Amino acid sequence: MSGHNRWSKIKHKKGASDAKKSKVWTKVIKEITISARSSGDVNGNPRLRAAVDKARSVNMPNDTIERAIKKGTGELEGVNYEEFNFEAYGPGGTAILLEILTDNRNRTTGEIRNLLAKGNGNLGSAGSVAYMFKKLGVVAYDKSAVDENKVTDAAIELGADDVRVEDDMLTVVTEPKEFERIRDGLKAAGLPDPVSAEVTMIPQNKVHLTGRDAEVALKLLDALEDSDDVQNVYSNLDVDEAELEKVSG
Repeated sequence: MSGHNRWSKIKHKKGASDAKKSKVWTKVIKEITISARSSGDVNGNPRLRAAVDKARSVNMPNDTIERAIKKGTGELEGVNYEEFNFEAYGPGGTAILLEILTDNRNRTTGEIRNLLAKGNGNLGSAGSVAYMFKKLGVVAYDKSAVDENKVTDAAIELGADDVRVEDDMLTVVTEPKEFERIRDGLKAAGLPDPVSAEVTMIPQNKVHLTGRDAEVALKLLDALEDSDDVQNVYSNLDVDEAELEKVSG
């Protein structure tokens, strides 16, 4: 399955265990707040709608969601967040794209540089990594939980770009603007809830690592994911399942 690599799996496994932690809520609240800057109308603001959907998926109360929206629109006083990306390289030349939301760029820059240095990585220049990724909508199912023919037929009927299979995952790929329509259409077709459904950055080529390089790279990505100011981590790292289990297990 081109692009949707095993780092995605470790993120989803980690997310399942982290869902009860305040850190996840903090990141979602920040995303809601900055998404609401342009409009607090959930129905008319796709980015805000996606952030609210994510908040509900981690059982965030409605009043917490509403406060975050009002902070974004200026109805309530809130933190002034800055949004930007970092492009970096990890062990073995792996590409890393970081989406940042912070109230202190200098603090965040120092922290990211420190994490990269500890993980045998370094910051790249603007444009050095971003071109390796493409923004796509991804609806991923556990292959054992769905009928592959039914998923494929529904995806074709809805006009999805592709259906990809890798190991135990079955993934429907869409253009970002079609993501919500196709995600909802798959549900309406009677398919179960997906393992994940999001607009994300998919690497166009993967770097396969083994042994010590794989372990260090996975730990670096994990540390970056844990940073409070990092909203999203994307990488073209690919590792064997055994390497993944060492870190995620």
